[in-house]
Amino acid sequence: MKKKKILIHSNHCKAYTGFGKHTKNILLYLQKTGKYEIVEFSNGIRWGDPSLKTLPWKCEGSLPNDPSLLKKLNQDPSLARSAGYGAHTIDKIIEQEKPDVYIGIEDIWAFSGYTEKTWWNKINCMVWTTLDSLPILPDAIKYAPKIKNYFTWASFAQKALNKLGHDHVKTLHGALDTSNFKKLPDEDRLKIRHFFGIENDFVIGFVFRNQLRKSVPNLLEGFKIFCKQNPESSAKLLLHTNWTEGWDIPRLIKEKGIDPSRILTTYICSNCKNFEIKSYSKEKTNCKFCGEKETQSTTSTKLGVSETQLNQIYNAMDVYCHPFTSGGQEIPIQEAKLAELITLVTNYSCGEDCCTGDSAGLPLSWTEYREPGTQFIKASTNPESISSQLRKVFKMSEKKKAELGKKARQFTIDNYSIKSIGKKLEKILDEMKPTEWDFDFKAKPKNPDYNPPKIESQSEWIKDIYKNILDMDVMESDEGHKHWTKKLSEDMSRDDVLKYFKQVASKDNDKNKKVDFADLLSKDDEGNRLLISMPQSIGDVYLCTSLLKNIKSTYPEYNIYFATKPEYFEILEGNPYIHKVIPYNKNLDNLTVMEGCGNHKGFFEVAFLPFIGTQRMLNYMHNGKDKIQFDICT
Repeated sequence: MKKKKILIHSNHCKAYTGFGKHTKNILLYLQKTGKYEIVEFSNGIRWGDPSLKTLPWKCEGSLPNDPSLLKKLNQDPSLARSAGYGAHTIDKIIEQEKPDVYIGIEDIWAFSGYTEKTWWNKINCMVWTTLDSLPILPDAIKYAPKIKNYFTWASFAQKALNKLGHDHVKTLHGALDTSNFKKLPDEDRLKIRHFFGIENDFVIGFVFRNQLRKSVPNLLEGFKIFCKQNPESSAKLLLHTNWTEGWDIPRLIKEKGIDPSRILTTYICSNCKNFEIKSYSKEKTNCKFCGEKETQSTTSTKLGVSETQLNQIYNAMDVYCHPFTSGGQEIPIQEAKLAELITLVTNYSCGEDCCTGDSAGLPLSWTEYREPGTQFIKASTNPESISSQLRKVFKMSEKKKAELGKKARQFTIDNYSIKSIGKKLEKILDEMKPTEWDFDFKAKPKNPDYNPPKIESQSEWIKDIYKNILDMDVMESDEGHKHWTKKLSEDMSRDDVLKYFKQVASKDNDKNKKVDFADLLSKDDEGNRLLISMPQSIGDVYLCTSLLKNIKSTYPEYNIYFATKPEYFEILEGNPYIHKVIPYNKNLDNLTVMEGCGNHKGFFEVAFLPFIGTQRMLNYMHNGKDKIQFDICT
């Protein structure tokens, strides 16, 4: 029985992001079942990137590999972002792989325009997305009727969409590798705390990317109140984050009058990779482990601790506190629960799932505020609530804490583990029917001839040309909309912006136009053509140019055609020995098609494929017309 082919579209499985880790876990689970043929489609990586060939499943990148197209797209943040999400290559990967199931795992705006694709819902289409605020994003509501298999990472989003009548929307959490995080034996935990001089302190932890949606000022204020009301606690606040992005933490500490020695952080050494928990002083400090100078920095996405080290950091804590404005899942909360810590979580957005009695978490109350522009509801966590819940844990008996810690771990395993989520996904996939491939993939053309009507509002004018020229729906909060609004208010006219949009549309149409291979060749040199095919890489294409003079002198009557990928065309521009550069495609690998066989007369008299060895494919016939320059026989 033929295996179902599953195309999974998300961050690359090796990316150090929430989506990336989740994708890796899901791919590994599905691969181990042996039931499916897996294809990964990785956002933000170029199509054909050789690094993607080392995985146990097929993988392709979402970005087009044409440098000139990328340069053009990068002039508009909206187009650049949509290209990163696969807007220019999604049809290509679907047509090439012909999957039975498409699973898109991204923020909802990544799928703009997908529900209007020729293939949408003709194959089994599933969107597995993170939504983090109320009211639900308009796009998430607009697409809902057209997404038959619609899953959110947090239950609050499911409830909101169900209330709007979209009863088919369900919750499926992001998958975690629960084997990496656990409570260490008391002896080991004490050693870690003793090593860093915090064995007698009440350590409150927060693991986070230093983004403005993480409520650092609220946490510091809550910590200050707790310390004042509980001086016997000898409390320390451990902020495992990067101190050079997002919030200016040293400034906040100073403003709130907190003793800096009570605020700890994690330093990681770029040389020996050992970590140290201590008060923040500056970036680039000396490492006490290897003795190197200025190799320690606070943890970041580029230099971070291992999962084992992060588990040790969780085990150095007495309680975990995660105040935030909103979030899709907030994986550190679950990691802390796996280490059997009691977690204090803002009772909003995805936090609602992890501060319940069942989850052994404690809720943090919050006050509503509205995000400028979008008017989304955001949570400002109450510092008094933080202090109150910290006191509850501080006064709690060790027996009670241990009991809640075990409950928290089991809750996370039951609801977030690879095994739990993988089984649920497996059931969903097995209930889907195989796809019958009986439809074509003609790309919907853009409209470079469109001229907008007179629209007074700049905002509505921008939306109009996005929609009617590029077939894209954008909102005022979209980065591209903001970009062009700013440009129009500064130094660009509407005519200039319109010209750019029309150029992009024309280039897009040219890219999608099907061209007959014979149309790439000159009409007046039939019988006198010679092909050199070298698809990649830049070094190989360049080295091939050293052979062209000799080949032309050996075959003076032939026009030389050079086939390579478009990104290498510029290397060959102006070469006097080349008649024409043509785009490489895999059909050029077939020598009998190129040179002719039987009733097929072929396209070239002689075709050289130097990138293919003779043991791999027949590439030395040349209709018997190749010329020998060196006779080495005696």
